[in-house]
Amino acid sequence: MPLEKEEKFMETNKSTIRRGEPNSFLVLTVDNQDFEIILTEDNPNNVKSVFNNLLKELKKGLFEFELDDDIEDLFHHISKEYLAQLNRELASIYQELEEFELLESPNLLDYL
Repeated sequence: MPLEKEEKFMETNKSTIRRGEPNSFLVLTVDNQDFEIILTEDNPNNVKSVFNNLLKELKKGLFEFELDDDIEDLFHHISKEYLAQLNRELASIYQELEEFELLESPNLLDYL
């Protein structure tokens, strides 16, 4: 349990858009691992799979995503809104994981 004055560190991960034919993807990078959400088709299983992977990573610590993209097209605006909602959802779920003590304990050997 964190001390009262202890601050929680939130990691900011980059996300990018991979534009292509026939599909374009929102690419979310966590610990050098890419998770891709298809932007050009309705695929709930893809979204569910990515979200489940993000939940596994969330147990290790709180993070959010920031879009790294300079092309202001439809994909850019959709991705920005998607990330805003995703970041809110991740923060909310992290609080629940913390409340129910479901977070992974840090490995002390990582700090040596």
